[in-house]
Amino acid sequence: EGRDQLYWKTIKAFQYVYEHHLDEVDWFMKADDDTFVLLENLRYFLSNYSSEQPIYFGHRFSPFVKQGYMSGGAGYVLSKEALRRFVEGFRTGQCTHFTSTEDVGMGTCMEAMKVEAGDTRDKYKRESFQAFSPETHLIRKLYKRELWYTSYDYYHTESGPQCCSDLSITFHYVDTSTMYELEYYAHHLRPYGYQYRYNPDA
Repeated sequence: EGRDQLYWKTIKAFQYVYEHHLDEVDWFMKADDDTFVLLENLRYFLSNYSSEQPIYFGHRFSPFVKQGYMSGGAGYVLSKEALRRFVEGFRTGQCTHFTSTEDVGMGTCMEAMKVEAGDTRDKYKRESFQAFSPETHLIRKLYKRELWYTSYDYYHTESGPQCCSDLSITFHYVDTSTMYELEYYAHHLRPYGYQYRYNPDA
C-alpha cells in the first residue's frame, strides 16, 4: 500500500475494468478519495466526444511528457478506445511500470499509444478539472509547498474567479467537511429567481 504503489494499483484496476466491464460503459474515470466530482458536468462535457476516439481528459500538466499529462489528483477520464490502447500497451511492452509517479506513468503510456491529451477548458479558457480545492483556486495564494503548480500547469490559468469553469468537473484536496459543503452548494442551494448566466452551448 501507499503512494509508491499507486501506479501499480492504477494499472491493475484498469486491466480489471477492461476484462470485466469494458462493454458496460463508454468512459472510465480514475480519481482520488479526496477528489470531489460533479458527475452531471462530466456527463455534459463528454457528450461532445465519441468514446471510440483515442483521447483522455483531466487537468493537464506540462513537464516530462511532450503532449503533457493529466494530474492524478484532479482525476482523469479515459475513452473506451484509450482504455483499450492502455491495456494493449502493457500487453505488448510499449508501456511499462517505469515510475511510481502514477500520473506521469499514465501520461507517458497514453502518448506512446497515440492517445490524445484533451483540452478540458471551457470557451472562456477556464479549467474544468481543478488540481486544488475551491478555496485555493478562488481565494488564497498558493503556499510555498504548492508553487510547483505554476510551472507544471500546461495552460497557465488564472487564480481568482476566472480560474474555474462554471461547469467545473472536479476539485482536489477536498476534506470530509468540504465534501458535504460542496454537495450542498452544487445540488441543493438555489438563489430564488436567479437566472443562470452561462450558456455553454451558445
